[in-house]
Amino acid sequence: MNGRRIGILGGTFDPIHCGHVDVARAAEEALGLTGVFIVTSNVPPHRGTPAVSSYHRFAMVALAVAGRTHWYASDIELKSSEASYTSTTLRRLHADGYSRDELFFLTGADAFAEIETWRDYPAIFDLAQFVAVSRPGFPVGELRRRLPSLVDRAILIDAPTADVSSTGIRRRIAAGESIAGLVPPAVRQHIEQHGLYATMSGRLHGED
Repeated sequence: MNGRRIGILGGTFDPIHCGHVDVARAAEEALGLTGVFIVTSNVPPHRGTPAVSSYHRFAMVALAVAGRTHWYASDIELKSSEASYTSTTLRRLHADGYSRDELFFLTGADAFAEIETWRDYPAIFDLAQFVAVSRPGFPVGELRRRLPSLVDRAILIDAPTADVSSTGIRRRIAAGESIAGLVPPAVRQHIEQHGLYATMSGRLHGED
């Protein structure tokens, strides 16, 4: 078990996009991670119902990590019918033999800014080391201003990440616009092959 440094990036991934990949890659490079788990959520507690099935969302994650050494698509949350909470997932990883010091939970700086609303806050800090990465319009420096008492509880990484959101991608597809360069090429091919998001109505909002 010695030497493991596992990054965990969770999300609805509806769809996974280059911004997600950039967050994980920035953390991997800055922290010398030995593995990255991309965890597709089942039932997101704070968001609306995903636009596409868990099958397609997980498949897109699997395609996004393909060819990346030590990156893995994790179905740990899809195995449960319960709402997907970070604290529950981290406890499952503890049950699998991982310790707090081996786990690095990765978030965008904008998501970390809401951590006081997360289930099991502040005890959640006892389950993993938290990592916040700059997102367009929300640099990690903003966290120092908004959450001065909490920034010492997280590792802050200032790195460029793609200015893209899942909501924006769904809107572009529904409008017949290209998403080239916004998602990994294999993810784009999967979306086009299966006609995902092309005939959506009222399901364009809610997940970045």
